[in-house]
Amino acid sequence: MNPTKKLLIIGFVWPEPNSSAAGGRMMQLISIFKENNFEITFASPALDSDFMVDLSAFGVEKKAIELNNSSFDDFVIELNPDVVLFDRFMIEEQFGWRVSEKCPKAIRLLDTEDLHCLRTARQKAFKENRTFEFTDLLSEEVAKREIASILRCDLSLIISEFEMKILNDVFKIDSKLLFYLPFLVEEMSESDLLNLPLFEEREHFVFIGNFLHEPNWNTVQHLKETIWPLIRNEFPEAVLEVYGAYPSQKVLQLHQPKNGLFIKGRAADANEIVKKARVVLAPIRFGAGLKGKLLEAMQCGTPSVTTEVGAEAMHANLPWNGFISNDIEHFAKQAIALYQDEKLWKESQKNGIAIINKCYQKKGFGAALIDEVSTLMTDSENHRLHNFMGSLLQHHTLKSTKYMAKWIEAKNKN
Repeated sequence: MNPTKKLLIIGFVWPEPNSSAAGGRMMQLISIFKENNFEITFASPALDSDFMVDLSAFGVEKKAIELNNSSFDDFVIELNPDVVLFDRFMIEEQFGWRVSEKCPKAIRLLDTEDLHCLRTARQKAFKENRTFEFTDLLSEEVAKREIASILRCDLSLIISEFEMKILNDVFKIDSKLLFYLPFLVEEMSESDLLNLPLFEEREHFVFIGNFLHEPNWNTVQHLKETIWPLIRNEFPEAVLEVYGAYPSQKVLQLHQPKNGLFIKGRAADANEIVKKARVVLAPIRFGAGLKGKLLEAMQCGTPSVTTEVGAEAMHANLPWNGFISNDIEHFAKQAIALYQDEKLWKESQKNGIAIINKCYQKKGFGAALIDEVSTLMTDSENHRLHNFMGSLLQHHTLKSTKYMAKWIEAKNKN
């Protein structure tokens, strides 16, 4: 790869890998492009946070940008990137038309993180106490925006094979516009387990997740109200520690030490917390994408109990590193069994390593992504010629986004 290639990443937020799986995912992408000699600039309209990563430590230039402001145009013309990566469809809506207009030759990538329309539709079905159907997606306002964004880009990075299938089968998206890219981690061997705390050195159940993410808050409510009482009834000494960034007052009020439920707030080092726990509990009822907390559990040698939504698209056809159950009583029984049975626990731990090595290999997926991007850079004209729906959307919908932004910019000057 030519060392002068430039990548501009436009972030929805500054990466916080210790706060969310999305932050970890972004750092994995940065790592792949850095290893392939891209000069990277990370720009975002978000405010700085106390927990954002120091991008300069990774050789990445940081740039603050503004929404609805033509100063971005000057910035992107001067930078003249070869590739632009939009972090989630909302960022592509805001800046895609500017990139397309000012740097028409730049390859436009979209990292969806997860399908927002799937998460939204599932959440809506859950709140209406009914089963989610694929047809729910077709009436979602978010789906119309998200699919338009995917069509406008040259390539979208999709984290879940289940979501690839939805995009192909439900929305009829051309496969050439999609690239399957799960979480990417280093290979593990069974000998790596020897460096992790042993069964008898671990204690407590744990849940960990960013509370700005609605499915995590719902999961903790579900644990507290239904599953945890069942576990405590059978196993009175059990302790559940709940960690997560940005806990609201609602979350903190669930703290009940007398019932073995401890709300701990932000984890200084999530990895260390999960390594010391014996079992991860994640009874997730709605959501999308892949669950970073469950992959992290596997890396830490910590078995988990989750739901079908939690484990969705995460383990191919391999046995889970613990149990998958949607039934609350079965969930509670399996959690206790996993906590108390060392043989079962060790078998589950080894299942996690098998899943990591089959499904999340950074080396193979990273090389394939760079190959795909390189091909696009040499053949973008032909690629775009065959994406008629994308060019149609560039022609029409981006005009509305563009003039709305210009109207807001003019209004802000008055």
